[in-house]
Amino acid sequence: GIVGVLGYGGGVVGRYSDQQATFPAVAHFHTYRINQPGAKFYTTDWLRGFCDICEYRGSGLTNLHGSTGDLVILGTFTEQLEPIFFDLTHDLGVDIGGSGGNLRTPSDCIGKARCEFACYDTLDLCYEMTMTFQDELHRPAFPYKFKFKFDGCPNCCVGSIARSDMAYIGTWKDDIRINQDAVKAYVAGEIPRDGGAVQADWGPFNIQEEIIDRCPTECM
Repeated sequence: GIVGVLGYGGGVVGRYSDQQATFPAVAHFHTYRINQPGAKFYTTDWLRGFCDICEYRGSGLTNLHGSTGDLVILGTFTEQLEPIFFDLTHDLGVDIGGSGGNLRTPSDCIGKARCEFACYDTLDLCYEMTMTFQDELHRPAFPYKFKFKFDGCPNCCVGSIARSDMAYIGTWKDDIRINQDAVKAYVAGEIPRDGGAVQADWGPFNIQEEIIDRCPTECM
């Protein structure tokens, strides 16, 4: 059967056991998708509150974050769907995500919040698109799912190319900027490799093998 919360057509994936009499504890095992915060920033208190809901109203299992991008509650009963929706929106301040033939929950990389490579504000655009397409997100009207994902640069940390139907990828539009003095110091070993994170002694840095030859476009 199809299950959900009042007024929404998506967000809950209905799952039932075909042996309910034998396994009553998992007679229902619905998956509840939650619209995650931008760039998946969480506070410890928020995560504790979310886990409390999972344990009290669900199976105690969760998933951070699947291909869809959502934070999910794995396993709950039909009669708990409305109480979970109330707890999420009133106590945690989050909406539920998308499921079925609709726009799935948009997701973004960490963007300018913490990444020096971001070429646009992924958090802002993801939030704007999420707010703009609320109807498409919550009320399935498509023949199939549809995904937006927002990557701040071609590193594609949120997997927009592989995991979305419409990928937003930031690209650099100016001349490539290189600090030649810093490059020379790095090659000479005056600047520790990877900020000192690499402890192994791999010998002298070879810019040809480790940088130039690895350029996928062979532009360098």
